[in-house]
Amino acid sequence: MAWVLIVFLILLGGLIAPFGDLLGTKIGKARFSILKLRPKKTATIITVITGGFISSISIGLLILVSEEFRQRLFVDIPFLQRTLDESKKALVPLQEERKELEGKIVQKEEELNQLKNNIKEFRRGNIVIKRGQTLFIAEINTSENIKSELAKIYNEADKFVRRIVIPNNKQLKNILLWRTSDITKIESQAAEDGNWILLIKSATNVLKGDNYVFVLPDLFENKFIVRKGNVLTSSILGKSDLNLKSINLKIKSLLRETRDEIKLRGSQVSEINTRGNFVKKVRDFLKENQNIEFKLEVVSLRDSKTAEPIVVEINILKIES
Repeated sequence: MAWVLIVFLILLGGLIAPFGDLLGTKIGKARFSILKLRPKKTATIITVITGGFISSISIGLLILVSEEFRQRLFVDIPFLQRTLDESKKALVPLQEERKELEGKIVQKEEELNQLKNNIKEFRRGNIVIKRGQTLFIAEINTSENIKSELAKIYNEADKFVRRIVIPNNKQLKNILLWRTSDITKIESQAAEDGNWILLIKSATNVLKGDNYVFVLPDLFENKFIVRKGNVLTSSILGKSDLNLKSINLKIKSLLRETRDEIKLRGSQVSEINTRGNFVKKVRDFLKENQNIEFKLEVVSLRDSKTAEPIVVEINILKIES
């Protein structure tokens, strides 16, 4: 059927094409004009129209006699278009995921490069100061001569770091290097009323014997983070939690929450210190109390400011029913 249709279309085109050419020639000789065009251009337009007529007849016949062609034209093509549109919409989140993955890859590559640099530094010598390590802490009270106070702090910090990095070199001084913009920012901030604390941290890993240490100074308000007796975090445990494994997990979770809490309050210490044998306290409590609800509390044992250690104990309390 398909071959018959193709042969028919070829014959039909062959018959109509001479007719169109003949019609164009006749119109050209007759000097016929459309829309005030020259006869030659008019003949060309007629020939083009005839060609379009051939194409229209061919498509019409295909639609009329070929069910497969009608299926492809009116069903498959719109379906494919809808599928293409849906695929484009589905591609958008995939592209976003790709960007996110590329960002993570870049981050991991940076971490890898940093790790390689650290390994090289380890091979070269002993690291005595780690990147981000706090080197010096000093209180700054608002004063009119803030520059001289910062200079005094710098000299004390420089002396302290020299004892770590170059203990045998008594001649070299001023090994701390910090950006002028950092000092300008600190001077401006410290000029305001208040009580401040200056933290000087290492910007890089430092090897023993290095002649320079790049540092990052930062100023924080020296305020009370916790007061003695403050309950920082707590959790209620039920009757099903009366075993040491569950309680140990809960204690670890409470200590993590406590670290997060003091960070939110502005503490610059990285760890908290615990006091008392709270494991023994829990064991003794469980021996005397069964099938009850109880509470664990993380309680501050002292007043602590921004850069001061946070010291806590863990209390276990019976909840009266």
